[in-house]
Amino acid sequence: MGMAWRSPIYRELGRRLVDVVGGKTAKEFEKLGITSVDDLVRHVPRRYIAGSEKSDFTDLKVGEDAAVVAEVRYADSAQSGGQLRVNAVITDGTHNMSITLFAPRIKDQRSRPRAEGMVRYWLGQLQKGRRGIFVGRVGVFRDEIQLSHPDFVMLDGAELSGQARTDRQRSRAAMGRAVQRDSLVGLYPAHSKLPTWVIAESIQMVLPNLSGDTLPDWVVDSAGVLPFEEALTAVHEPTDRRQATVGIQRLRFDEAFGIQLAMARRRRELAAEPATPRPRRADGLLAAFDGTLPFVLTAGQLEVGERIFRDLAAETPMHRLLQGEVGSGKTLVALRAMLAVVDAGGQAVLLAPTDVLARQHYLTISGLLGELGQGRQLGAHPDATGVVLLTGSRSAAGKREALASIASGDAGIVIGTHALLSDPVAFFDLGLVVVDEQHRFGVEQRAALAAKAERKPHTLVMTATPIPRSIAMTVFGDLEVSELRERPAGRAAVQTVFVNTSTHPSWVDRAWERIREEVAAGRQAFVVCPAISGKQVEGAAAADDAQRSLTAVEDLLPELEGGPLAGLRLGAVHGRQAAADRDATMAAFAAGSLDVLVATTVIEVGVDVPNASVMVVMDADRYGLSQLHQLRGRIGRGGHSGLCLLLAPVTDNTDAEIRLTTMTTSNDGFELAELDLRLRREGDVLGAAQSGAGSLKLLRALDDKDLILSAKKLADRVIDDERSASDPLLADLLAKAEEMAAGDWMEKS
Repeated sequence: MGMAWRSPIYRELGRRLVDVVGGKTAKEFEKLGITSVDDLVRHVPRRYIAGSEKSDFTDLKVGEDAAVVAEVRYADSAQSGGQLRVNAVITDGTHNMSITLFAPRIKDQRSRPRAEGMVRYWLGQLQKGRRGIFVGRVGVFRDEIQLSHPDFVMLDGAELSGQARTDRQRSRAAMGRAVQRDSLVGLYPAHSKLPTWVIAESIQMVLPNLSGDTLPDWVVDSAGVLPFEEALTAVHEPTDRRQATVGIQRLRFDEAFGIQLAMARRRRELAAEPATPRPRRADGLLAAFDGTLPFVLTAGQLEVGERIFRDLAAETPMHRLLQGEVGSGKTLVALRAMLAVVDAGGQAVLLAPTDVLARQHYLTISGLLGELGQGRQLGAHPDATGVVLLTGSRSAAGKREALASIASGDAGIVIGTHALLSDPVAFFDLGLVVVDEQHRFGVEQRAALAAKAERKPHTLVMTATPIPRSIAMTVFGDLEVSELRERPAGRAAVQTVFVNTSTHPSWVDRAWERIREEVAAGRQAFVVCPAISGKQVEGAAAADDAQRSLTAVEDLLPELEGGPLAGLRLGAVHGRQAAADRDATMAAFAAGSLDVLVATTVIEVGVDVPNASVMVVMDADRYGLSQLHQLRGRIGRGGHSGLCLLLAPVTDNTDAEIRLTTMTTSNDGFELAELDLRLRREGDVLGAAQSGAGSLKLLRALDDKDLILSAKKLADRVIDDERSASDPLLADLLAKAEEMAAGDWMEKS
């Protein structure tokens, strides 16, 4: 942790693990993300075993480290050249698995006795009918699973031979004796060089030094969890599974409480900063804009808009997350907020992650505003404002012109990318920051933009990927959350069809025919690929099918042009193109000059082509549900119904088949996002964007909603507690929260 803790418990927990277990073992612990005593005692068993249990081999996955409890069926020795080995077969009662143990290579006669002695010892341990714990990496040999050179401890009749007196063997024997007594023993997440019994022994070394609690008594009582010491005993030395469950619940609460305390601290700091109120005018630019709308705002858009207007009128800065269904009109809600700020004499900036998305926002907003966005020109509306675009790809002259209008205040609405964060950009009076695709920006980037305002600006962040409320509370807990679930009237329905190309390869030809039919009817199509070139494998190409080549834009485009889509006007966009070329192709497609756009996921958000009615997604199993939902949202945006064809070679009943089948039955982005997180493990999803939510080792935000809400309420009470300044324990709690708030994962929240 690297901090000067005031309370004894935090000082002990903050000790570096290398000072406890030594450098060699500490390096192995680092592979599990364990570097301190605190990390170590919060490393809980994957499962618990009693004396009579065995593992189920069907749960094993090739390539993963595993600890299995099994019975020996057979063991014998063999020799190849100068290498002695023991071949054995273990069983879970139904399935068999082979293990191979290699003795040191015999280089000369002096090395033979050691190798032979090791083989005799192994054969003495691996007697038929005995049970043991075997730890190693799961592999495949001759189409059967195996553990190659596993570490192991026998659980019955476990006696140390005369040569087996190392610390590691003593810890093995201790585990064996515990199981013999029918005590409950934990199997820890481990790896081949750090078996579960070494982890258990390390934990037993530090537990006696931990006394006291990391939380005030009143927090422990209010949360209804075990005191810290009792929880550690329950987790690492349980008498039954119920006790272990209650102990783990305390550690799960600690994770939730630590995150919520960091969030509460940030909320208080943000609330303490003054902001310039931007009250809505009844007769200004916003009113004029609302009067030009050719459609009626949805109830959700009106409700969220009113909340935002109240926030903008306050003397403390707004910090709100707006998430919504695909096509729910988030951009329109954000634009109305920007117009309210312009009416109040300020400027609004919209930050987008890519040139493509920034330009799309610029075209959309300019189109919606019409003459209201053409600035102070002769004959223009008296409240009209300027709209400018600033991206890295603009010409030098274009940048100078944009910078001048931003600095003078002529541009009330500024749209751009990371180029907005550079030093030359100076605002006349920045009042509102809108961040699109929030997860692609860090807090530091948001702060760099906000620092260009004289007083703290109001902030509205948007995401087109719906997040379950419990996840939002965990990851975006410093923001108030608003949701848009209702789609505007007039949005056409989109039918989704999963085409399993393994069982129906001929249906691929039908997909191309459907595109030709739509184009013949005057409409357009997207074809989405997971890779840019044939040499590239993007995304999660699994180890077990790494030989499968993914469809690439640069390969598929000429294949379609010379084959099933010959005669149609095709174009391509992907992330390696020059921004100008990509923008030109996108503009041509939007203008109807191209019939089919072959693309990577650069078209995932922000692309608005109402005439596009069909989409074919190649290798659709390579995408998560939320991403597929976003891609699907690019069609059916006009008056024409849409068709989304998901093509993937799924060979058996896997998560991929479940995901793709679900896409055909649900159009609810929130429902799909939650299922996506459950299938892909939310810790991994969060960890991809927030390295600290990789710290969600035990907490499951989808399942632990009540626990998170309880932690949030208690965190607010601790932050407001007058004793925080003088109580060493509370001071350490807040210091830890501050440390967490400064971590990489918070930079993405």
